[in-house]
Amino acid sequence: MSEQNRHRRPLPTGASYSITARLYAVPSASVVGDLATAVGAAGGLLTAIDVSESRPDRITVDVTCSATNADHSGEIVEAMRAVEGVTVHRVSDRTFLLHLGGKISVASKVPLRTRDDLSMAYTPGVGRVSFALAQNPDDVAKLTVKGNSVAVVTDGSAVLGLGNIGPGAALPVMEGKAALFKRFADIDAWPICLDTQDTDEIVQVVKAIAPGFGGINLEDISAPRCFEIERRLRDILDIPVFHDDQHGTAIVVTAALTNALRCVDNRIEDARIVVAGGGAAGTAIVTLLLAAGARHVLVWDREGILTPADTSLNPAKRRLAEQTNPAGRTGTLRDALQGADVFIGVSGPGVLDAAWIAEMAPAAVVFALANPDPEVDVDAAQQLATVVATGRSDYPNQINNVLAFPGVFRGLLDARAHQVTTAMLLSAADALARCVSDEQLNATYIVPSVFDPAVPTAVAASVSAAATGGRGAR
Repeated sequence: MSEQNRHRRPLPTGASYSITARLYAVPSASVVGDLATAVGAAGGLLTAIDVSESRPDRITVDVTCSATNADHSGEIVEAMRAVEGVTVHRVSDRTFLLHLGGKISVASKVPLRTRDDLSMAYTPGVGRVSFALAQNPDDVAKLTVKGNSVAVVTDGSAVLGLGNIGPGAALPVMEGKAALFKRFADIDAWPICLDTQDTDEIVQVVKAIAPGFGGINLEDISAPRCFEIERRLRDILDIPVFHDDQHGTAIVVTAALTNALRCVDNRIEDARIVVAGGGAAGTAIVTLLLAAGARHVLVWDREGILTPADTSLNPAKRRLAEQTNPAGRTGTLRDALQGADVFIGVSGPGVLDAAWIAEMAPAAVVFALANPDPEVDVDAAQQLATVVATGRSDYPNQINNVLAFPGVFRGLLDARAHQVTTAMLLSAADALARCVSDEQLNATYIVPSVFDPAVPTAVAASVSAAATGGRGAR
């Protein structure tokens, strides 16, 4: 790692490490101010101080603040404990409190107040509907939750930056994904965490549960197994299968790069692009960029620049090398970046020395997407590159998959699509890019806000149009 990368700026405080401390204090006019000073001196971000109870001998004070990480939270608590006359009663981690009991639930869409309600929603009336569906299976999506439901399936083998932590530990992430589906596209999504990492078993289980869903969202499954699982499921199922870690990322990166190149007056056909990371995300990004017209792409991974002559590459990386490096270039990441217009990182922290950006072409574009620690010192990169994007929310241009997958599945479900095609992915990327108008576009705004309500609507419409245009629906 470079000397520059050793001196990254401190991570900012954030809600993910937010605490509420209940304190007992002497009834003093200065104690609240002393507590606020202590939190600030310890580097915490004070959100609220509430005096929740007052007695002649003491007051109860609830202090809510944000920290950088768990250790920092402890330092803030100790700073408050050191205030004269203060006793720490208890400390609650607000993120863990939010997860108590899970983040999603099932609610009935119909009233169940009377005997008539029950007789229509359940027995005996429901039998009429079941009989009708047995006679006309194509109506299942119309008369059941299937038409608006997605299974979010994982084996817990590649969860966020945590790695292979298993299905139980993956469940909070899948719950969160389900909540995002509902919030941004009004889709009912169900977390399915499988206690197996055997490819054959996963394929068979998903095949067996598929009749109850309108689509399958594969999530946090390690490469290269994820490629085979997705391929086999797409071959045997008549509903769309979408691996968000691959294709959701590829859509957002393609849209963001489209706009970034607009900022520097370049075209994807002419841009020299280097992708760091040949795993699931990197493979999907390269595949979609090539489909979008990119002609000059190199992929770098731990083996160096991926080249077809390297017999040690696994089959997935060999195919990637054949697609991107027919001339057989070799070397380091720095070698690959000489004169390049674009760097896209989906690898790990610190692999890119910021000084190398000066060796890229003028008006360089740098996407450092490893999260939470990007491939490069972002502050240093911003001094050298014209456009910089990350996967983090505390810098401009956050590349966030929530910009893509809700709208993609909304469009797939609306069109009753049976598969996901490259044409749909390109259409989604184009729609997302167009959500940033010419007036809005600049080097610090190449993707829209995740809270822009126009985004999922635009993406859904584009995917649905691609599907019903004969490219995705049967």
